[in-house]
Amino acid sequence: MPLSKLPSARSRAFLLISTFLFPAAERMTTSAHAQQSASPNLLPPITVAPAVPQAAPPQPEDRRNRTRRVAHAKPRQQPPTTPPPPGQPATTPSNLVVSPTGLVGSTAQTASSVTVITAQDIETQQYRTVSQALSSVPGLNVVPTGGPGGTTSVFIRGTNANHTKVLIDGIDAGDPSAPNGAFDFGHLLTSDIQQIEVLRGPQSGLYGSDAIGGVISIITKKGEGPPRVTASLEAGSFGTFNQSAGVSGSQGNVNYAVNFGHMHVGDLPVTPSWLLPPGQKANGNNYDNMTYSTKLGADINELWSVNAVARYTEGTLHFTGDSGFPSVPNAQLSTHAVRELATRGEAVLTLLDGRIKNYFGVNYTNSWSSDIGPGDPAPTVTTGERVKFDWHSVTQLAPGQNLVVGAEHQTDTMNTTGFSAENGNSGVFIELQNQFADRIFLVTNVRDDFNDRYGEHATYRIAPAVILPWTETKLKASYGTGFKAPSLSQLFQNFPDFNFFGNPNLKPEQSSGYDVGFEQPLFNEHVRFGSTYFHNDLINLINPNATFTSYDNVGKATTEGTETFVQVKVTDQFLVRADYTFTRAIDASTGLQLLRRPKEKWSTTAIWKPYEPLTLSATVVHVSSWLDVSRDGMQRNLDAPGYTVVNLAGDYRVSDQIKVFGRVDNLFDTHYQNPTGFLAPRLGVFGGVRFASYGVN
Repeated sequence: MPLSKLPSARSRAFLLISTFLFPAAERMTTSAHAQQSASPNLLPPITVAPAVPQAAPPQPEDRRNRTRRVAHAKPRQQPPTTPPPPGQPATTPSNLVVSPTGLVGSTAQTASSVTVITAQDIETQQYRTVSQALSSVPGLNVVPTGGPGGTTSVFIRGTNANHTKVLIDGIDAGDPSAPNGAFDFGHLLTSDIQQIEVLRGPQSGLYGSDAIGGVISIITKKGEGPPRVTASLEAGSFGTFNQSAGVSGSQGNVNYAVNFGHMHVGDLPVTPSWLLPPGQKANGNNYDNMTYSTKLGADINELWSVNAVARYTEGTLHFTGDSGFPSVPNAQLSTHAVRELATRGEAVLTLLDGRIKNYFGVNYTNSWSSDIGPGDPAPTVTTGERVKFDWHSVTQLAPGQNLVVGAEHQTDTMNTTGFSAENGNSGVFIELQNQFADRIFLVTNVRDDFNDRYGEHATYRIAPAVILPWTETKLKASYGTGFKAPSLSQLFQNFPDFNFFGNPNLKPEQSSGYDVGFEQPLFNEHVRFGSTYFHNDLINLINPNATFTSYDNVGKATTEGTETFVQVKVTDQFLVRADYTFTRAIDASTGLQLLRRPKEKWSTTAIWKPYEPLTLSATVVHVSSWLDVSRDGMQRNLDAPGYTVVNLAGDYRVSDQIKVFGRVDNLFDTHYQNPTGFLAPRLGVFGGVRFASYGVN
């Protein structure tokens, strides 16, 4: 399993250090809306299907409240008033995004490279984890060590795994106790997710630390309209048994959504047989995940609204750990347990008939983990805690001209056996969004961070886009800077048994990057294609020093490449999209390719609705070869062969309330490892039933 999940505390300490030498070989529009937050107003209201045709729509009072909460939204940004077909989930239009600017806007008007995965995409493709949903996104390489529950890293545009900012309803979901600050996607289920936005390129001018490669923003479902109850059951290969349930709706000035998701994988082969000592039998991974979430909102009066969101995950992974030097897989399973809590409370003050909105928020996250292996007398328990206070104001200066200003302060804390540390950071930012003649768009922002340890650090970003008349070609570009603050472990944690010590004088890792591209619609948007070139220069990367006694800002890297796509709406019932990414990621000090950065990746997705109740989809993902390290981290620059995986999914609406579904993952039973030393799941067959009922207010 991942090097941070080892059976003994001593081995774990050693490999926390070697993380930086080997698999940190990972190392190398328009109207004023809210910045992403817990507020259910981030995206336009969601319509749901009533249980019977004569069911009444939401009362006029509800519509007035919703209009006030998304004040001055352009009519074309509103969702259709016609409800979706009975039994189908309500979804947010995929052309609306929040993450590029912090304001709700259309992808057609943004210069940023952003991919949107909607709730409808998640249901159609039957993604059960966020890492599965990200697997075909251009510009990304997803590395899950051993399937669900295993440490999962995401590399954006060739940057490091710890260069991605992850937000859940605006909450910074990063774990302050992570050794190098990388976010672990291994425990994120999709049952409560409304939209995932993958924003590529340096974004620290708005989002601060971590956003060197980009931002992955997750927005959970909100309640809207008559009460809605959903539930699902699924079973299949590897002892899989999943369930989900949810209740959502709105009444008067109050909206609510409560969701529950459970994933169970009973026996997933992960350890290659050739790594095992003679006569030892391989044990499969066993994983259990319970995720609970809620989102609440209320309009108190014409001026004040309040919102709250909470998400709690409890996961337990039983896996084959490694021990010894050189290490070999253990005969007995180790256990890695996590408890992750993310919460936000928010008050919204609306002034001047919605032209000014002030958001006052408090965020709290707590990440707890416990690791114990065979023979360990007690588990190693680590806790990371983050408290953050923020304010931002969104002002509509004039039609198409919006100003966002904000300030925030956060305190990070880490605790583990014999060690604790704390650090604080304050930040201020300002952003101006301009639109001219409905064809020229410009976003500029600048941010200044003040850290208790390394002092002041400023970042910025500028992103223009132009839509040409007659051809409707969109030309886009951006230039920005980014930084990654050193982790608490890198700053302060010492390992005297190995003569290795933290460095409290570390500076942030830094980057500058740009991209330039175009998008071209044809035949009334039935065909759309485009391409983007990107380039990033990274300096001050945190690596072990020459004597391997501490960390230092000694690393440099360059990443560049292209992201190309074509989407064809063959008919109203048949849609095809293909993406191709080329990435060149080089260690600038050695000239060698960075590890776990495949040069090529392409994917194709086809969705076909042969007749109304039936939906079919197919996805092909190909990843080229890459350089990797061995499972124990002691061998590097291994040539890992590429792979191609085909997945199929289908669902059939039996009635207004019941839908049956099934899918086949890895249709051709492709054998591959990702990363080296960890078997990827082979052929899997799954099926289940989904229930939805709608009430009337």
